[in-house]
Amino acid sequence: MEIAVIWIPADIEPAEPAVATCLAHLRRHSYRFAGILRAPWETVEQAMIDGEVDVVVIADHAHLPPDRSPRIELATATDADGDRTVSYPKLG
Repeated sequence: MEIAVIWIPADIEPAEPAVATCLAHLRRHSYRFAGILRAPWETVEQAMIDGEVDVVVIADHAHLPPDRSPRIELATATDADGDRTVSYPKLG
């Protein structure tokens, strides 16, 4: 079972709505909850580097610092208009 923490930046107030959103996510994924961090992002990074945390759950993408590391991005297929629709060939 993966170890997860909830990270909420210190300037997010009230924190309760974000905590509720994240706790629901943890339950859906059956993560082992290790706590809530309100520390600077660097503290979260170090916990991941040290192997203390497998998953960091956030309530809003806007909470993440833009220069964060480690960073994982998902590349999505887009057409010329920026639409994320992907067409698949018909099977059979």
